Amino acid sequence: MKNKKINILLTGGAGYIGSVLAQHLLEKNYNVFVIDNLTTGHVSLVPKKCIFFQGDFSSKRILKEVFKNRIDIIVHMAAYIEVEESIKKKRKYMDNNYKKFKIFLKFTNKYCKNIIFASTASVYKSKNKLIKENSIIDPINPYAESKLQAENFLISFAEKKINYVILRFFNVAGAHKKLKSGLVTNKPTHLIKRLCVFAVKKKKNFSIFGNSYNTPDGTAIRDYIHVSDLCNIILLTIPKILKKRVSKIFNCGYGKGFSVKEVFEKFNKLSDFKLKPIIKKARKGDVKILVSNSNKIKKFLNWKPQFNNLSLILKSSIRWEKKIKQENFK
Repeated sequence: MKNKKINILLTGGAGYIGSVLAQHLLEKNYNVFVIDNLTTGHVSLVPKKCIFFQGDFSSKRILKEVFKNRIDIIVHMAAYIEVEESIKKKRKYMDNNYKKFKIFLKFTNKYCKNIIFASTASVYKSKNKLIKENSIIDPINPYAESKLQAENFLISFAEKKINYVILRFFNVAGAHKKLKSGLVTNKPTHLIKRLCVFAVKKKKNFSIFGNSYNTPDGTAIRDYIHVSDLCNIILLTIPKILKKRVSKIFNCGYGKGFSVKEVFEKFNKLSDFKLKPIIKKARKGDVKILVSNSNKIKKFLNWKPQFNNLSLILKSSIRWEKKIKQENFK
């Protein structure tokens, strides 16, 4: 790879994490090729320096165009990710996240043997202890099930000498440090995004789903990781996967959990608009506790989190929400 810029194919690069990652990759002088069908992504979030292909990541027509170029590594971010929707539309999630990924991998395997696969911590069984990569797997919603089946299919390709790293994301929040990108959605379901939308739009009554979990304050507990730390993990993974044979699964989190109530109260202290909590019944498909043990990835990558602070994550998210409201982002 000496004297050659590394070419990276990023699927889902017009989405939240994908678009922030694209910014980070360009800042490190990679060439970035993006595929996104813009179903949930936004073309305005794709950096201008990226080579953009609009369409489905499993489209052989588009993939043939992409692979006219040398692709050194794939980062697969494209997926449907909403738990509630997956319960109502299981086939949609299995088709896109699993079946289309099979088509994608079978095609790309002919051209590129290096892949980083974005997965989810929701494949794990909820437990009170920190979750390790070998903890019990028990997906309780179709979204998690679809990602787990895709993981298993990728692992089965290992005998064909694919280098892979599967990253199981815990709850991702925050925005690019210079607010070049962040989460844009018309139907926010994730806690921190919902808090920001409600505060910026000055909607006072905020729904908290479930307060009778077996946790200290009765609300669900999650491990929140700043999107920029997640992108740094991927930046550290790229040279590892290009230099040697890799077949690894890693948790991407900080190893500290916060309850919904704790996040809500911290947000209210930081925000200039105070929200009022309204307790509703727990949502189907949500689990009680998901907090990572991140020792494995810290050791393998020598990764040191830079944004491991809930207040920092919340402030970043608020600033982004104010920016996109001011710009009337659609």
